[in-house]
Amino acid sequence: MPQPLSERPRPQSLRELFWAFNWLALQGFGGVLAVVQRGIVEQKRWLTPDEFVEEWAVAQVLPGPNVINLALMLGDRYFGLRGAMTAVAGMLAVPTLLIIVLALVYAQLAGHPQVAGALRGMGAVAAGLIAATGIKLVPTLRRHPLGLRTALVLMALVFIAIALLRWPLIVVLLLFGGVACVWTWRRIGP
Repeated sequence: MPQPLSERPRPQSLRELFWAFNWLALQGFGGVLAVVQRGIVEQKRWLTPDEFVEEWAVAQVLPGPNVINLALMLGDRYFGLRGAMTAVAGMLAVPTLLIIVLALVYAQLAGHPQVAGALRGMGAVAAGLIAATGIKLVPTLRRHPLGLRTALVLMALVFIAIALLRWPLIVVLLLFGGVACVWTWRRIGP
């Protein structure tokens, strides 16, 4: 049985929320999904795996960067509007300064073949992080109202639509996301 919200770990202050999201953002080279899932679910336990999947799904369909949307939602959950703004500031403050410095350095080194090769190598690492996190999230689908098999079929269809057929993301989200939402709503509805 899930722990009541009042007994679960949560950020104790706006300062803790700011630094937690700042630390997650600083680790998120090539994408932050894996880092955020590990930090928020496994280490801090501010969300359960099921809650993370639900929140991440909402964050993905909203406009803007997924992780910023998630930070807004979590900050709001714990501290209202002040928490939402604090979490986003944590995601952006130090990483933005770091990106400016790195952009200046990259502008000086971009012509070197070793730099280009190193950056290409990081692409494989980023893809591995995303794939590993996706695989880690599959067990939460066992508890999904549609069932594991149906969820896996939907995952496969989305993969085919995006990776093989190269459908636009908005079409895939509206089509498969809409079908999944309506189907789940009917399954759990009154």
